[in-house]
Amino acid sequence: MEGLWVHGVLLLCLLLSCPVGSQTRPGPEQQWWSDPEEALSQHQAARATQEQKVDSSPEGLPSQPHCVRCCPQPGQRFYPKYQPLPQINVTILKGEKGDRGERGIQGKFGKTGMAGSRGHTGPKGQKGSMGAPGERCKSHYAAFSVGRKKPLHSNDYYQTLIFDTEFVNLYNHFNMFTGKFYCYVPGIYYFSLNVHTWNQKETYLHIMHNGAEVVILYAQVSDRSIMQSQSVMLELQEQDEVWVRLYKGERENAVFSDEFDSYITFSGHLIKYSGDP
Repeated sequence: MEGLWVHGVLLLCLLLSCPVGSQTRPGPEQQWWSDPEEALSQHQAARATQEQKVDSSPEGLPSQPHCVRCCPQPGQRFYPKYQPLPQINVTILKGEKGDRGERGIQGKFGKTGMAGSRGHTGPKGQKGSMGAPGERCKSHYAAFSVGRKKPLHSNDYYQTLIFDTEFVNLYNHFNMFTGKFYCYVPGIYYFSLNVHTWNQKETYLHIMHNGAEVVILYAQVSDRSIMQSQSVMLELQEQDEVWVRLYKGERENAVFSDEFDSYITFSGHLIKYSGDP
């Protein structure tokens, strides 16, 4: 009978404290928890507190269980809503590649840097192939030597000395009719003039270069005839002219010669060609 009474008391307490269909608001110690782990820890703490109260009941009386709501109903639990962040596809917003722009103006040159140190000597290269044969070396020549066997008295103030004997006339650069040497090979030339004077007559001649007197050959009046000579080096250009001219002063001017020997000679030859650099 005592056991049946205890079970009846417990059933009555359950019915009075937790009526069916009743809605109660949570007290200060009853809260809604969204986190299941936190709700479980609160449930265990509340149960331990209830057991202490039951253990502190007067001796001789049976412990009475007490129903405590510590967890919210399944339909009343609150979980934070998940709000997805918007994502933008960058490949859609990227446009097509534009055309290449015009080249800009060149900037100013910077300062010249210091010269670097000399590098190491490289290895010796291989021997190259033989080149094509070059042109044959061209040698330039010009020379003449002429004489006169007839004596000549100067009747005019200026008279060209004409020669009648040809010793050497390379390429005919000396014209026997005009008595002049014409330069066809530019360069440095050497000229020499030899004459024989006449007794009691003056000898007065010039070596001419393009109409200008270059050197003079002169012998005063004497009772005997002698040999006189003059020489000069000239730098000639192409088409220059060189010849011998007699000049008549206050006295009669003459040169001596005969038909058996050549007392008068005029010679010239090229020393150095100056056409090429």
